[in-house]
Amino acid sequence: MTCSAMPRIYVDQTLSAGAEFALPVQAGAHLVRVLRLGVGEHCVLFNGQGGEFDAQIVAVAKARVTVLPQAYRPVERESTLLVTLLPALVRGERMDYIIQKATELGVHAIQPVICMRGNVRINSDAGAHKLDHWRAVAVSACEQCGRNTLPIVQEAHALREGLSVEADLRLLLLPTASDSLPTLLGPMPQRIAVLTGPEGGFDPTEEALAKQADFRACRLGQRVLRTETAPLAALAALQTLAGDFR
Repeated sequence: MTCSAMPRIYVDQTLSAGAEFALPVQAGAHLVRVLRLGVGEHCVLFNGQGGEFDAQIVAVAKARVTVLPQAYRPVERESTLLVTLLPALVRGERMDYIIQKATELGVHAIQPVICMRGNVRINSDAGAHKLDHWRAVAVSACEQCGRNTLPIVQEAHALREGLSVEADLRLLLLPTASDSLPTLLGPMPQRIAVLTGPEGGFDPTEEALAKQADFRACRLGQRVLRTETAPLAALAALQTLAGDFR
């Protein structure tokens, strides 16, 4: 369910009431060609830095759509938890799915990690392209779900590098763990990191590395979750227990 009946458009620039400007071509085309909006109709603008503007379409000339930001609203829809997901890197649409749904669920940051059994590798050129794509996926999810602050999306790193994430509580999801998620929470910390593995599971050396970095093993229920399901289930559980579902 969207938070506003009006379409929401992300723009990567400073916004101020009364300062009209032309939307990026793709955003303008979406408003007039897909949504069939015209002069005089309204949308919501946000730049990912917090808050949003009501805006009116004031001119349409082919691919150029000019909008006028009007009233500013200091609206935030962020979780009280700062959750960083460290999902094992997976291919194509499954990684997009993790980023999209995690953004909708209020994730603070996403740091994909490359695992031994993941069978996915990215060279430096492809990594930059992937990062741009992943950030675009997060932007689109923010437009849909009503978030005005973009989550932090990082380039994929080797697992060892990802383990240095700053957090008050570090969780390692393992279906064989003896502890369940609620038993490890205790007094709720604000910053939580969640590490989830690839389809083949973590290599024993990776488990050892994570535990040496103070990641505490826990399970989510009695079933083995797919690699794209586990990070989202963990995030939803954390939000239910202590985040914005309270």
